[in-house]
Amino acid sequence: MDCIRSALHPECFLTVRVAACQPDYVHCDILRSVKNLLRLASDAQAGGADLICFPECFLQGYLFDEGEAVDLALTLDSDEFARVLERMTDLDPTIVFGLIEKKGGRRFNTAVAVRHGIVLGAYRKMNLLPGEDAFEAGGEVPVFEVGGIRFGINICNDLNFPKCARAVADRGAVLLLCPCNNMMGRANAERWKFRHNEIRSRRAIETGLWLISSDVTGEWGNRVSYGPTAVIAPDGSVVVQARLLREGIVYHEFKVARDPMCLPVEPGTCASDLGAPSI
Repeated sequence: MDCIRSALHPECFLTVRVAACQPDYVHCDILRSVKNLLRLASDAQAGGADLICFPECFLQGYLFDEGEAVDLALTLDSDEFARVLERMTDLDPTIVFGLIEKKGGRRFNTAVAVRHGIVLGAYRKMNLLPGEDAFEAGGEVPVFEVGGIRFGINICNDLNFPKCARAVADRGAVLLLCPCNNMMGRANAERWKFRHNEIRSRRAIETGLWLISSDVTGEWGNRVSYGPTAVIAPDGSVVVQARLLREGIVYHEFKVARDPMCLPVEPGTCASDLGAPSI
């Protein structure tokens, strides 16, 4: 194969369609969260998604009370979590979602990657906020693969630390999934309303990664989460974003060169020059 092969030739590219869900916030109700996950994941699958991202602490909710965290934390090899996974066996896409994990006597703010009800791996949040005293920090940076495209995970506050996104890029990923949960006090939520994507855009520019965030939305007590759930390109631009304060799903289709001798979509440049997927 040489550089005259058309960029539009299907053999030249790996294609993965990614969906990011922005669900209504649920607190301390695992059954309801699972029902919402199945509903939205089924919709995303019908929309052609190969990979689906859900928010941070999606399963139990973002728990501020240590007692609630202790009561609702799940071990990944428990019967209770197995029952959750069993309900996902008929879903074809790889699904990433957040939960509060119990491991021995420790608890973690964790995101798992699941396919057909089987856990492929877990990422544990590394940079905890002062209010997350119930958790311990993680220390590993796993990378996963869907359709030949490699991706890693950062959880919410990790995005404030450039080294976390850089660690994913250094492992050969082209995509960073970011489960987030910005259920904040109203004044704080208003102050941060448009700042989340600013920080995420910086990480994309620094690393050359595509970045997809998934956040909750809605109101809970005196707190509110606007989102945003968004797709951000390596140049820092927001390609698509869910509407604030509305449940929804955003999609993006990624293409990366399968063979370095294939031409990219833009004529005149060999695909070997491409360092990130094109839209």
